[in-house]
Amino acid sequence: MDLFESLTAKVTGKQIKIVFPEGAEARVLGAAVRLQHDNLLHSIVLGDPAEIEKVATAHQFDLTDIEIINPATAANFADLVAAFVERRKGKNTAEQAQKMLLDGNYFGTMLVYTGLADGMVSGAIHPTGDTVRPALQIIKTKPGVSRTSGAFIMQKGEQRYLFSDCAINIDPSAAELAEIAVASAKTAELFDIKPRVAMLSFSTKGSAKADVVTKVQEATKLAQASAPAYEIDGEMQFDAAFVPAVAQQKAPNSKVAGNATVFVFPELQSGNIGYKIAQRFGGFEAIGPVLQGLNKPVSDLSRGASEEDVYKLAIITAAQTLMD
Repeated sequence: MDLFESLTAKVTGKQIKIVFPEGAEARVLGAAVRLQHDNLLHSIVLGDPAEIEKVATAHQFDLTDIEIINPATAANFADLVAAFVERRKGKNTAEQAQKMLLDGNYFGTMLVYTGLADGMVSGAIHPTGDTVRPALQIIKTKPGVSRTSGAFIMQKGEQRYLFSDCAINIDPSAAELAEIAVASAKTAELFDIKPRVAMLSFSTKGSAKADVVTKVQEATKLAQASAPAYEIDGEMQFDAAFVPAVAQQKAPNSKVAGNATVFVFPELQSGNIGYKIAQRFGGFEAIGPVLQGLNKPVSDLSRGASEEDVYKLAIITAAQTLMD
């Protein structure tokens, strides 16, 4: 089954509430309308209703059943401010909170935190930090997870893999890399990918020695110990992880080598370069980033995202709400 056929089947009719802070952006509003009318989720769009109506009229969007909230005039604004101040534990005053919650990303994140929405999709007109920062401050990471991370689903035809972390952590420690590996295995399952996790390096099973190799070796041991039910192995070069014939030469005793489906990069630079090479040279569609490790799902769009990208990432976000 196609990835989005599978995800659509999981979320259809469940009325999962996804909030879109950039409600007056045509790409976002168009996707929110389609998702609502396709019965895939309940769309909540934030912004000035007059501006949203103007965009809808210009693009012939039908706003029937779309929930529109203006943070500046929301009936529950004071309640959300109080909840935000409590959550921040003295880091922000009520006056500061009132200003911050006029920002759609903060207001939307508070809707998710308080259960008034199930997830959030933003970033079409905001940099990553504007989307991720409120999520880390308010929703925070799951117990046992110190950092969020960003994975990409790489798809071409019937081929489907997961690359991580390609979006967030510049130079994760061994412990953080282990967390990313386990989170990526869980994400893979959501997208019907059987997780066989390769911890990537320029070394395979001790063929080279360096501090960066040692980090991946330590991360592999930590990940294996914390999640023994998953197949996780490393350190290994990409060819050893991906090509069976190379795996036989370099890592003949590995259950992952030559059969990997989840590729965990040792740091952000190689991860970002790697997924873009696969996308541009290899012709893979890169779907994401899917933010991993948060208590509730928040997704960050590329500012170059199309309406279709918003539509798909919202489906992914809705599906994440169904994860344990």
